Amino acid sequence: MSASAVTIRNATPEDAAACGRICFDAFSAINTEHNFPPEIPTAEAAEGLLGMLFSHPRFHGVVAEVDGKIVGSNCLDERSAIAGVGPLTVDPTAQNKGVGRVLMDAAMDRAREADYAGVRLVQAAFHCRSLSLYAKLGFEVREPLAVMRGPAIARPLIGFEVRPATTADLDAANRVCQKVHGFDRGGELADAIGQGTAIVVERNGAITAYATSFGYFGHSVGESTADVVALISAATDFPPPGILVPMRNSQLFQWCLKSGLRMVQPMTLMTTGLYNEPVGAYLPSILY
Repeated sequence: MSASAVTIRNATPEDAAACGRICFDAFSAINTEHNFPPEIPTAEAAEGLLGMLFSHPRFHGVVAEVDGKIVGSNCLDERSAIAGVGPLTVDPTAQNKGVGRVLMDAAMDRAREADYAGVRLVQAAFHCRSLSLYAKLGFEVREPLAVMRGPAIARPLIGFEVRPATTADLDAANRVCQKVHGFDRGGELADAIGQGTAIVVERNGAITAYATSFGYFGHSVGESTADVVALISAATDFPPPGILVPMRNSQLFQWCLKSGLRMVQPMTLMTTGLYNEPVGAYLPSILY
């Protein structure tokens, strides 16, 4: 099989079963090969995830086919000025044959057509092939990440009030993200508020941090490391695989370790296009 034999089409919710099985098989195979725990527990969980993404109006999903058979899929998160790529998965029997490159080209073509200021992704740091593919596509390494997991910390910080986020908090929370990253992620935050998972930190009467949720598909932003510590301290649990902690923020990384969280996997944040060095603290999602 060559890359020229691969055809790309838009994904539909009906593709979730086939793509979910491929997603589970692909991630399980690479993680097992490198002695890391599976990131997706079952094929059913992968099917549910992709079904949600393929049906979301602000995600663009594509599938790759060879002779009418699905061999992989990819998604582009289109909820903010910066697009996020993933999950990119290829059937283990079709890997190393150019399918991943074709799926990435489809996502990047979509991003260029929509004129996104930048595109970001998070990849498993031990997966040299994917790191090399993204680098060849122009992505730059920006941040080493630690996937961290453990029991809830339940140790509130004095002076930091943590409460559920409401729609009335959107503007203030978006300003925090704008201050830290140079753009807001209001689409994701609005989704999280609607799902009842978002929380905010208030300090001295002002919102200084928020989290959409804790886990691979949640992100957090705070004006300071202490603000993000307050968010993590208030989390009731850290769903597997865990939270993504930027390791260059030594204060945050060391605090997580001292608080009982353990590192289970290294990952890498990569970007192309607009990138501002964060001014503050944050936890990325698996998309960026």
